[in-house]
Amino acid sequence: MKPTVLLVEDNKTQRMVIERILNKAGYDMIHAADGDMALSMAREQHPDLILLDLMLPKVSGHDVLKTLKQDAATQKIPVIILSGLSQNNEIKLRKDGAALYFEKSQLLDSKSGGDKFLEAIRACIAPPNAKAARST
Repeated sequence: MKPTVLLVEDNKTQRMVIERILNKAGYDMIHAADGDMALSMAREQHPDLILLDLMLPKVSGHDVLKTLKQDAATQKIPVIILSGLSQNNEIKLRKDGAALYFEKSQLLDSKSGGDKFLEAIRACIAPPNAKAARST
């Protein structure tokens, strides 16, 4: 079974680029375009990983992260932050539970950025038996 990644991104173009990269790498993709939808989908579908934009409609990405990490049903799902903002917030976001932080410009502008992104995703996704433990 392929790992499932929840991509939370309100920009359609960026969502399509990231989905294309991850589909080619063998991941099943689901997506949410706002914070409310992200929280619902994380609780219902228990993805193996969440890629989370910070600037979202309805509920900010930072608030989504805090809510996910406070909810027993979702707190073990690794979250990688994807943002157009500089990494000035990285320390706070990591403290709040983010596994990693990527600036979108770095990951989408070069092949090496995409390679580092895929390596980070592979490192964050738990083995299949860990996913079963998360959903209980």
